[in-house]
Amino acid sequence: MSSMTMAVLFGIGSAVFFAFGSALEQHAAQQEKPTRTLDPRLVLRLLHRPLWLFGWVPDAGGTVLQAVALNYGALALVEPLLLGGVFMAIPLEAALQRRRPHTRDLVVVAFGVVGLTAFLFTGDPRGGITEPSTGAWIAVGAGVGAVVSVCLLVAWRVRDAARGVALGIATGAMYGAAASLVKTLTDLFADHPLAVFGHWQLYALVVVGGAALALNQNAFQGGPIAAPLTTIALIDPVVGVIIGTTAFHERLSATGPRIVAQVAAALVMTVCIWLASTTRQR
Repeated sequence: MSSMTMAVLFGIGSAVFFAFGSALEQHAAQQEKPTRTLDPRLVLRLLHRPLWLFGWVPDAGGTVLQAVALNYGALALVEPLLLGGVFMAIPLEAALQRRRPHTRDLVVVAFGVVGLTAFLFTGDPRGGITEPSTGAWIAVGAGVGAVVSVCLLVAWRVRDAARGVALGIATGAMYGAAASLVKTLTDLFADHPLAVFGHWQLYALVVVGGAALALNQNAFQGGPIAAPLTTIALIDPVVGVIIGTTAFHERLSATGPRIVAQVAAALVMTVCIWLASTTRQR
């Protein structure tokens, strides 16, 4: 099999694992009392819930498969594949709550998948460098930090699905940044496994991953899983593509018709995020 085929297969497998883990964690998080954003007590309370802890098993599997996929393919190719897992998470959430999946949620996700697929097909992402420059990493940190800060300010002012979407955007941005760190560490690990402990990316990944975990659980408390998870699944790959093309110098096709299609696809994904923010609590 080609490297691209392997990246796609492992990326899809990662999406399935992440979807299962997200459904379990969301079900457990909604059983806890709502907390302030980034309140560590939420995670501490969830540590006492077996269902939430069990959700880490598929999460760990998804992380391993994601790392393998990134070893085979470009960041801009692998990250968008994670959106496919949203389709599984919504019916899984419904099954855990013993109800039928809401048609509106499935329609929003379907259009999101169409938009992202169109973006991938027209963008045709290809690999770049394995280690961005220090200036590129600083730019990534500043950009993601700004997005997260704005989203946190918004989340403190809104409620329910809108809060879940705001936190979902912040979580997705941090997951996209974490994926870029994973990609660098994966390349280092392949050559010299112990060398990763001497690189700052490993410790940055621990911090970013921990903060993203807390935000993710807060987002899951804001209503149906479709609102935060659709947002996370759309923002994560978009941030991954941006970081991939800027910091890692990955390439997208940029001819006239393709640019128009990419803009249209981006608008479709934006509308889907807005629709997800208007989902009502059920």
